[in-house]
Amino acid sequence: MTSQIEMQLGKKGLTKEFLEDLKRRFENKSVHNIKVCVLKSTRSSESSGREDVKKYSSSILDFLGGKFTARIIGFSIFLKKWRKERKEDL
Repeated sequence: MTSQIEMQLGKKGLTKEFLEDLKRRFENKSVHNIKVCVLKSTRSSESSGREDVKKYSSSILDFLGGKFTARIIGFSIFLKKWRKERKEDL
């Protein structure tokens, strides 16, 4: 049974500590899914905030590597770890 962990991305944004914590949590064998909630204080007030969520998602995937995929639903980023490297076709 896989567990899903929830994390919140706050007003400090993507920091090195946040990314390292995310990577450390995925190193646990039982964790395959993590939900990252992008809080309102993180998003810019000029735009709708969706572009910010997409930027955060791509930055996280660049940091984690090819075994990970992301799906954006609302202001949440759902990260999934795969056994093998994923292709860009997805």
